[in-house]
Amino acid sequence: MYEPGHGLLKGRTAVITAAAGAGIGGATARRFLEEGARVLISDAHERRLKEYEAELAAEFEGVAALTCDVTDEAQVQALFGTALRLHGRLDIVVNNAGLGGTSHLVDMSDEQWSRVLDVTLNGTFRCMRAALRAFRDGGDGQGGNGEGGHGGVIVNNASVVGWRAQAGQAHYAAAKAGVMALTRCAAAEAAEFGVRVNAVSPSLAMHPHLVKVTTPELLAELTAREAFGRYAEPWEVANVIVFLASGYSSYLTGEVVSVSSQHA
Repeated sequence: MYEPGHGLLKGRTAVITAAAGAGIGGATARRFLEEGARVLISDAHERRLKEYEAELAAEFEGVAALTCDVTDEAQVQALFGTALRLHGRLDIVVNNAGLGGTSHLVDMSDEQWSRVLDVTLNGTFRCMRAALRAFRDGGDGQGGNGEGGHGGVIVNNASVVGWRAQAGQAHYAAAKAGVMALTRCAAAEAAEFGVRVNAVSPSLAMHPHLVKVTTPELLAELTAREAFGRYAEPWEVANVIVFLASGYSSYLTGEVVSVSSQHA
């Protein structure tokens, strides 16, 4: 059941990467706005980003968008600088950008390996570094950040393949396992200035972009692994991200939360 907003993020400012359209990032942007946040969405696909910005702005206030390729450090810096310039503060960062693909390791090229890791792992690193510096240095311009003196929240998007092997996914699995480890290490470092860092680990959340790059046979196989016999809707993952970004998870850091109905 799609729950209405309850003001869980009222007055807070969030940056969400890879948030154009129908996937987890787009669903997270919508859920954040429903919960009262101001949102700066980004994506490498400028046309889709502008279209989704217009769609959200027709329903909500506090929506802005900026094109950002997370493999480009200058663009990452511009993204976080824009968030602070627009709103004078930064409270939440959702690192959703990732790139998949299917290739068996024996046939995988260096370019395939490097591209997936650069977007999925290195991109998360770049955005986390920028966010942590903003939080540490006082993202609200007053030597602290977030409500109640907290230093902000980061939520990373990992994947169940970071835990469970899947043929053809060596590059993506390695990158997502790296995101999990990065989450835990960053949480240990950032606790001293009041920042919480967690991750979600979805198994199968279906959206149109995933359909385009996945065969019907593979989708049927992956769906059969789910205890509910269906894939997750992107907003179901977004609900968990809202929880991790809100005060309801105030004592939770360094955790990777599985959003999955897969059989053990």
